[in-house]
Amino acid sequence: MAAPGLRAAAGALRRACGAWSPRLGRRLLRSPPMAGNVQAPAPVGAAREQDRKARGGWRGGARVWEDAEQQAKQRRGGPGGELRRKLPKRKIVLLMAYSGKGYHGMQRNVGSSQFKTIEDDLVSALVRSGCIPENHGEDMRKMSFQRCARTDKGVSAAGQVVSLKVWLIDDILEKINSHLPPHIRILGCARHGSALFQPNPRHRSPDLVELKQVMTLLCNKAGLKRVTGGFNSKNKCDARTYFYMLPTFAFAHKDHDVQDESYRLSTETLLRVNRLLACYKGTHNFHNFTSQKGPREASARRYVLDMFCEEPFVRDGMEFAVIKVKGQSFMTHQIRKMVGLVVAIVKGYAPESVLERSWGEAKVDVPKAPGLGLVLERVHFEKYNQRFGNDGLHEPLDWSREEAGVTAFKEQHIYPTIISTERHERSMAQWLSTLPVHDFNATAHAAACPDAKVPSPAGDSD
Repeated sequence: MAAPGLRAAAGALRRACGAWSPRLGRRLLRSPPMAGNVQAPAPVGAAREQDRKARGGWRGGARVWEDAEQQAKQRRGGPGGELRRKLPKRKIVLLMAYSGKGYHGMQRNVGSSQFKTIEDDLVSALVRSGCIPENHGEDMRKMSFQRCARTDKGVSAAGQVVSLKVWLIDDILEKINSHLPPHIRILGCARHGSALFQPNPRHRSPDLVELKQVMTLLCNKAGLKRVTGGFNSKNKCDARTYFYMLPTFAFAHKDHDVQDESYRLSTETLLRVNRLLACYKGTHNFHNFTSQKGPREASARRYVLDMFCEEPFVRDGMEFAVIKVKGQSFMTHQIRKMVGLVVAIVKGYAPESVLERSWGEAKVDVPKAPGLGLVLERVHFEKYNQRFGNDGLHEPLDWSREEAGVTAFKEQHIYPTIISTERHERSMAQWLSTLPVHDFNATAHAAACPDAKVPSPAGDSD
């Protein structure tokens, strides 16, 4: 390959994989001497410049000062620390699934052992498996930890994605999972590509296509995806899909239908449910569907791409239905309140007009459905995939290869937990009994009576 072509290939790899390894220097960028040629001695001035750069810590573009600092840290850390620091530390992306029952959400509350979270168990597993030092568990910023979604108390996930920096140990997925409980699993992993591929200095004239093929083979063999070095799971995620699983007697009309497990959802009721759910599509002001959010705050406006209810199915003699919703992002309790308001309308406790009023500036009493049935099903990286998914160096983050594992986890841990908990604790039935307490006509009465006192929008105590 000609020198300009080689430099272009090296530049592409540097942009995709990060800086070259210090041990390679610029050897890859120099053409080998032709046979029979004798290298001309460097001019005196050039020799002095090279000597000055060598004494000043410059060696072929490598960052010698960082090497010296790293070696000093290794010596201070003792023999065990020295072996650990020799492992490369790179950005990885993990596909997680978990059952949220018994946990106070996803996000860790450092210093508060009273409320256990999913990240508490995850960080413990990362430390025990040797992926991160113990002090990183106390300050998660040290490992650049980011999550796509902060699920609430009791909420499960089948496709949560987190990104963080770890030591690249062998069999990383197996070792992390060995220290996790069965209801929390790491189902997939992606890594920054520079740690997986180091060009051989003997390959004096590598071809860029061959390099891409080698990198692909290495990652496929390891069962990995490659991501960019600056990947951030929160910032790169442009949409999230949740589903809410509930017994269909939640849609039984309070005056006309039976209110127990014998209820079966009719086609007419399902059509009405879907008509109401479709009203949420688009951009609306959801300040009434969360807490501590005023009606004029820009962050209260959220974009919902789709929301619908699937056909019902029977499990253990009880009929269930699944509501799916996809949006750019959701606020705390937003989905549970979206479901709760539709349930209240279908059961006959609230008029359909309350939907339109809930998007206005007035305060509306919106009930919040139980957290048990809510599951983060998938996170989407559509813009990232369009830009990097087919560039020849990275793969799209669609987790299609892990789909079977995700389905198996839902069947083994998420669905049975929702069904058994509903049967024994009757969380939905108990919540339905509170719907008559809500006053869905409060704002309508306030509009008809201007002298009536209307609660402040900032007064939501949820």
